[in-house]
Amino acid sequence: MPLIHYIPAQTHIGFMRLRRVSFAFSAAMTLFAVFMFGTVGFNLGIDFRGGTLIEAQSAQNAADLGALREQLTDSDLGDVQIQEFGSPRDVMIRVGRTGENDAAQQAIVEKVRTALGADYTVRRVETVGPSVSSELVRQSILALVLGAVVVLIYLWFRFEWQFAVGALVTTAHDIFVTLMIYSVLGLDFDLTSIAAILTIMGYSLNDTVVVYDRIREMLRRYKKMPLPELLDVSVNATFSRTIIVSLTTFLATMALYFFGGEVLRGFSLAMAVGVIIGTYSTIFVAAPILIHLGLRSSTVLPPDAVEVDDEPVAETPALAPPAPTPPTPARTSAGRGKKGSGGPRPAKA
Repeated sequence: MPLIHYIPAQTHIGFMRLRRVSFAFSAAMTLFAVFMFGTVGFNLGIDFRGGTLIEAQSAQNAADLGALREQLTDSDLGDVQIQEFGSPRDVMIRVGRTGENDAAQQAIVEKVRTALGADYTVRRVETVGPSVSSELVRQSILALVLGAVVVLIYLWFRFEWQFAVGALVTTAHDIFVTLMIYSVLGLDFDLTSIAAILTIMGYSLNDTVVVYDRIREMLRRYKKMPLPELLDVSVNATFSRTIIVSLTTFLATMALYFFGGEVLRGFSLAMAVGVIIGTYSTIFVAAPILIHLGLRSSTVLPPDAVEVDDEPVAETPALAPPAPTPPTPARTSAGRGKKGSGGPRPAKA
């Protein structure tokens, strides 16, 4: 038995009473995400857009981004983006236009080196051509689609259709909100972001399946309990587990965010948001939506089950009647003496 209880093992929180508020909040976030996709879009990284990425470090205490932007603009490099990368001395330069071959791409890199001069040291160069970037876009879309299809097939065979639909809606909700973070904050959307989305999909699905397993168990055990009350009991039964797992995962992603460097910062931030949203959706979306999908205890019971008390048992064939017992011999009055005599008295002579 643990000495310290950080989270109570048995909670009694009425989650289902908040379902109207949570549904409205989730719908608002989803609509806002769709609005951001259509208006702002995504800050596509070099993997999907193509171009040249150069990481440079200033020899001075801090890089002068304004002066550096003027120098690169005068070099006729086309679309150039400059931002601070990590420390104030480090800068990241993105050149959107690339050549059709390796020689043209190397020429662009040399122009950037010349514009930087001796005040900057080039530390890293990455170049992605148009054909490679378009192939990466197709493969990323294919990975997301195949992942969703495999999840659908698994849920369809693993659960009843109400659970499958609820899990798909919850997973789609988590993906939309995570993508909204990329659009709102302007994070680089590249192959690392695709890995984050697939990871969040698996995390959210695993959390939802754990709660759904407990709900099915409770449906078989308490067949006459109202569904909202049963869902509250099921969610509370897994609440401590959900919070502990989510908290440990969140702390791990925060460690990556603060100490993993600039390359992993976008990935770790998306993972942290995905963990929070996945925990919220498991409790306030995945479980309450079963009420509106018409889930009943008869949905998860086998056809040949009958109700006895609180546990369903399978019907068994009728047993043969018990064998008759031999009759007990009747006692006659001839052998019965008077009360207290101990038997018949002998005849007098």
